[in-house]
Amino acid sequence: MEKLPKIALPVIIAVVILVIILGKSAVTLGSGEAGVLYKTFDNGVVTEEPPLGEGFHFVAPWNKVIVYEVRQQELFEKMKVLSSNGLEIQIDASAWYQPIYSELGKLHQTLGENYLQRVIQPAIRSAARSVVGRYTPEQLYSSKRDAIQDEIYAETKKILDKQYVQLNEVLVRDVTLPGTIKEAIERKLRQEQESLEYEFRLVTAAKEAEKVIIEAKGKADANKILSASLTDKILQDKGIEATIKLSESSNSKIIVIGSGDSGMPIILGNQ
Repeated sequence: MEKLPKIALPVIIAVVILVIILGKSAVTLGSGEAGVLYKTFDNGVVTEEPPLGEGFHFVAPWNKVIVYEVRQQELFEKMKVLSSNGLEIQIDASAWYQPIYSELGKLHQTLGENYLQRVIQPAIRSAARSVVGRYTPEQLYSSKRDAIQDEIYAETKKILDKQYVQLNEVLVRDVTLPGTIKEAIERKLRQEQESLEYEFRLVTAAKEAEKVIIEAKGKADANKILSASLTDKILQDKGIEATIKLSESSNSKIIVIGSGDSGMPIILGNQ
């Protein structure tokens, strides 16, 4: 076997070193990822330039890229907090969040990769304690679920707006009360519902009675007006009209004119 030319060995070594350097310099970022560039010999974290986006990048081997997920992420939290009267309430909530893309360098510089534990979790726990502490267990159980959700979101967002993190939504999934308190609230709600139903029945009965009274009064007034309008002259005219119609009938009868009370005719028939 012939020996390799003297120049071949240095070339091979150079190629190997080049491959190693290129391997360390190549960075590929996947979907939903962004990279913060750290320049070892130039002021560290790059904050004044946009982060590296998805795809393939060449980076000097002495520099470093810290990869962040920039898609929306979800945090689940089970928190025990106190109501306005000091009772312990468990809140199951989740927060939708993501780092602000353009501020990713500042986020890394100030908070680092574990920003979730450093700011998001403490923020939502603090907001939940503050908000729930304004309400009674009855309010939390019944009518105020949406209200506390909106208030926790608003207070958490106020904290995170200065921390290079975007809060998209806070969802209160469940509010768990102590068993005895829950039973007492449900019993009270049932009693209130029954009371409302009873009041409704009373109001309905009163309206029906009022309707009957009004109808009876209307009929009485109508009869009074009718009685006042029926004079002797009108009754005689009506009697004459009826006598004429009867006389035209084919049924056998005897009509005695002027023989009844007030001169009204008397009708004698064969039946």
